Amino acid sequence: MRNIKIAKIAKNATNALKILWQEGFFKTWQNNKKIVDCLTRKGNNFSSAELGMALKRAKYLTCQGKRGSYEYIQKYPCTKEEISKIELIRKETT
Repeated sequence: MRNIKIAKIAKNATNALKILWQEGFFKTWQNNKKIVDCLTRKGNNFSSAELGMALKRAKYLTCQGKRGSYEYIQKYPCTKEEISKIELIRKETT
């Protein structure tokens, strides 16, 4: 039997950022261009307004910089408990 890797699919910017957080993407400072590039590689193309709001509302991220050139980093790493909460919410919304 082959091991089949199931990709996590995000249908909105909020879920896409949570997936990146789970993967450890925000362990280092990331600017908007790097975030958009990473999401594009995954097949996600959100509007800048939608992505901006999701970044602003992400309680697990902190930002620095001036308007138009923000950088983001995680406040704390994603834990198994956080992943369980995210999976439960994802099941309830689908």
